[in-house]
Amino acid sequence: MTGARGTVCLGGARGSCLIPEFPRFRREARSIGLALDLPLRPQGKAINVSGDFIRRRLRAGSFAQVRYVTPIRFAEARGVVADVYRGVEHDFGVLAPPILLHAPCPDLLAASWVMMREALLASRRASRSVKEAVATAVSVSNTCPFCVTVHSATLHGLIRGHAAAVAADRPGSVDGSRLQDVATWAMGAAGTLCAETGGGAEPLFPPEQTCELVAVATLFHYLNRMVNIFLGSAPLPPRVPGTALRPLAALLSSLIRAAAPGVGDPGESLDLLPSAPLPPDMAWALGDDVVAQAFARAAAAADLAGEASVPPQVQELVRQLVDASDGLPNAGGRAAVEAAVETLSERERDVGRLALLTALASHQVEESVVGRFRERQGSDAALIEVTAWASMVAARREAGRLWAGACPGRCEYRRA
Repeated sequence: MTGARGTVCLGGARGSCLIPEFPRFRREARSIGLALDLPLRPQGKAINVSGDFIRRRLRAGSFAQVRYVTPIRFAEARGVVADVYRGVEHDFGVLAPPILLHAPCPDLLAASWVMMREALLASRRASRSVKEAVATAVSVSNTCPFCVTVHSATLHGLIRGHAAAVAADRPGSVDGSRLQDVATWAMGAAGTLCAETGGGAEPLFPPEQTCELVAVATLFHYLNRMVNIFLGSAPLPPRVPGTALRPLAALLSSLIRAAAPGVGDPGESLDLLPSAPLPPDMAWALGDDVVAQAFARAAAAADLAGEASVPPQVQELVRQLVDASDGLPNAGGRAAVEAAVETLSERERDVGRLALLTALASHQVEESVVGRFRERQGSDAALIEVTAWASMVAARREAGRLWAGACPGRCEYRRA
């Protein structure tokens, strides 16, 4: 495969993709220890390099991005952790930091991967471009620049010209009513589309796609919160200059798109978690047996994490405030959280503050919030359990609201 001068071709059994601005990326790559000189082979006017080679070189950078906890390294991983790491690299295209940050809790690592694989990668009723638009739009609504960068770059590689509008929170400027409607809905603005339309209104998407798109939105309402806490604002390892972001985003996008043809059948990841009943608030998943089981099993894992590390009074308070937020992003912010925390006993305030901020304003979880929590509950596992539980509570609430917005005939929600 050939391309313009300065372009790299990722070749291999899973297809090829072009990466623009490769000479610039190679210069920046040296600053993260990613030496790309040896395996490069001229091929016409392009450069051919093994995608698997780059994936291996990117592993160290993926681990270096995680803060507050220490994930199990790739070479040391065993059992479920090793299975998930291999699955992520093969099906997603790169060892994604938003997944591997869960490694201190293998069941939650599996839960995050099962949701991502079965919603974003393996389900096939909605196109990948539409799902990436949902991922980008939800990430914008949650103030998650890391995920906006990665998924808008992937969307740009699939459909030129639309990604910038979605990433800049301008879904109305997207050409084509379908993608515009999807992005508007995923950002939460579609709550107003339910107004007094009753059963006569047309659904925003074909009914067979609604389950998949709500699943993708749920996934990113969960992941955005975890990413805002445990990763930086850009998919760059520490001390890497910001000038590396654009070419690195292009590289990640190409790796992700190159992996897509090799994703196996839906449901292949389900055995990573035990079977579980679908909670009533996840009725939106009933249209797809695999998606339903993926999210039921992930929800059960998060519930168990809450039982282990979140006191009952804190759980009740988080659910109360999440329900009262009415879908408004960052409802009340830090001031509302601090007022709510005062209603808890002194020994519960640190975990309550962490859980509430995670659910309601995750980008405001500062090092001091994590530090105060760890003074009482010091383990990496406890930190992941509390934040994962709170993220899932918020994601499940958002899923119900978005499902109502996508299906006006069943709408019970209208945002003021």
